[in-house]
Amino acid sequence: MDEVFTGRAAVIGLGYIGLPTAVSLATRGIEVVGVDVNERTVESISRGEVPFVEPELAVGVSGAVSMGRLEASTKTPEADAFIIAVPTPFLDDHTADLTFVRSAVEQIAPRLNGGEVVILESTSPPGTTETLSTWLAELRPDLVAPHTSEGVPDFYVAHCPERVLPGRIMIEMVTNDRVIGGVTTRCAQKAAEVYRVFSQGQMVLTDAASAEMAKLVENAYRDVNIAFANELSLISEELQLDVWEVIKVANHHPRVNILTPGPGVGGHCIAVDPWFIVGAAPALSRLIRVAREINDEKPHHVAAQIVRKTERFRTPTVACLGLTYKANVDDFRESPALDIVVDIAKALPDLDLRVAEPFATTLPEELSGFSHVRLQRATEAIEDADIVVLLVDHDHFRSLSRSRLEGKVVYDTRGLWR
Repeated sequence: MDEVFTGRAAVIGLGYIGLPTAVSLATRGIEVVGVDVNERTVESISRGEVPFVEPELAVGVSGAVSMGRLEASTKTPEADAFIIAVPTPFLDDHTADLTFVRSAVEQIAPRLNGGEVVILESTSPPGTTETLSTWLAELRPDLVAPHTSEGVPDFYVAHCPERVLPGRIMIEMVTNDRVIGGVTTRCAQKAAEVYRVFSQGQMVLTDAASAEMAKLVENAYRDVNIAFANELSLISEELQLDVWEVIKVANHHPRVNILTPGPGVGGHCIAVDPWFIVGAAPALSRLIRVAREINDEKPHHVAAQIVRKTERFRTPTVACLGLTYKANVDDFRESPALDIVVDIAKALPDLDLRVAEPFATTLPEELSGFSHVRLQRATEAIEDADIVVLLVDHDHFRSLSRSRLEGKVVYDTRGLWR
């Protein structure tokens, strides 16, 4: 019988992955302390409230807090398992910024008494988990680290990347297979005990560097395929073809499955992770680099197309629908839609620019400085617009009556209204 973790857990970082992980453990009987540097986040969770939108998460947080299983704090406690789920953005040279990981390690190190498992969930370049073990060894020279021990170490270190889809996190947290890479085999086994608390998927044990690379490869694979679709959209536009029709017909081949083009790629995974591969092996990552460049350039191309369309009107009004990075979530990270609206706002400072976003009550910070940009309900924005730009295929926009678009120039980047 596989062993299952029964101790106390601390989850460092209460964002889109850390909080669902904490809830998944807490609602299955584990005492969990969630740690975050944002005092508002801690206060919100302490009240049993969720600081962002994710189906089924609010019920889980409320229940876990009311049962006394989930506590939120700005300070890292002693625990038997530490799960690090902090951001890992990339720097200007596309290498990973591990500042937040290092900070988490510095909080954890004084709390180690022996026997704990430290798990890095944050997406990281190959070698980061072993670096984490090295940092802990430097901060706690009195303890035996796993990367230096052939016997039983004083603590265990592993990498377990998240592999969930926003909007389905609470479902996939339970059902998806878990890739667990240990600095040693025993480290992987100790980490697996933690995920057996709530995971019904297969535990795929490997070494830490392979687990790190596997997560990057998964997202780079998606990015390359999306770049192919986006490049087809550019070519089709040049040849005055309907890219949606071209892809639909091509996909009738039994071994072809071209993805859907869009205004770019957003979110903290697909838009970021491939750069870690490029940064790790820049001379060899030619295809991955080009795919990233295609997807990064697409928002600017779309914005330039909209700017050109405004030349048909003397005093045009443009309505842009959607600002989040994908449909039906409130996540604006690396959003191509947001980049497009910013580009248009900068290019046309006198334009009457309306924005509709059902998951926002105020304009994001990137747009707050533009006096000519207004946040409105979709129906109001469309009614006054000469040009309507669909940037995010929210269900809210899908249900809009097509009659509202009559007589207007429509630029549909998602193929929703074909």
